[in-house]
Amino acid sequence: MSKIQILFLGAPGSGKGTQSEKITEEFHVVQISTGDMLREAVKNGTELGIIAKAFMDEGSLVTDDIIIKMMKERLQAIDCQKGFILDGFPRTVTQATALDTMLQTSLECCLTHVISLEVPDEPIIERLSGRRISPLTGKAYHVKFNPPAVNGMSEDGKTPLIHRDDDKSETIIKRLEVFHSQADMLKNYYKPSGKLHIVDGSKDPAAVYEDIRKILS
Repeated sequence: MSKIQILFLGAPGSGKGTQSEKITEEFHVVQISTGDMLREAVKNGTELGIIAKAFMDEGSLVTDDIIIKMMKERLQAIDCQKGFILDGFPRTVTQATALDTMLQTSLECCLTHVISLEVPDEPIIERLSGRRISPLTGKAYHVKFNPPAVNGMSEDGKTPLIHRDDDKSETIIKRLEVFHSQADMLKNYYKPSGKLHIVDGSKDPAAVYEDIRKILS
């Protein structure tokens, strides 16, 4: 099989992480999260990491130019030689255009697949709003799908689980509104290339992965 270079689109809670893990295991590609990449560069004190930290310390968004330069460095790493999955970038058409230009001119490659994992908002809100985090271990529970041994409590049975602000319904709804406005523009951008694939992410995770395998094969 030729090298696969995937862009994963999907709302928070759509199952991108689960499916990306399965893809990396079977196809031996690396998953690249923009957030993780930024944190790693800042932690290691790289030249671009120092510049990015200055933006972050001011509470500003790191510029597209810096992100693209970081992405270029990351994609030149040895572990990307068999392929990669991009998660979290690009988020806008401007970023998508810059990414395409960088891949073509600097790395002489291009995205092979753009997979949009689509799940209705209602189950996503249920998935995320029911999530609770243990302050003791950081483990994630769910009030319905994965409840703790003692209702509402961490592993010691007496420390309350945390309901993060990001996992509250009103915040999730706002995040989904932003996601949909960006995702629709990205899908319109990639559709003419023939690389865009829509996958029903509301099915059982194993069935979702089979659909993705067919696309990649």
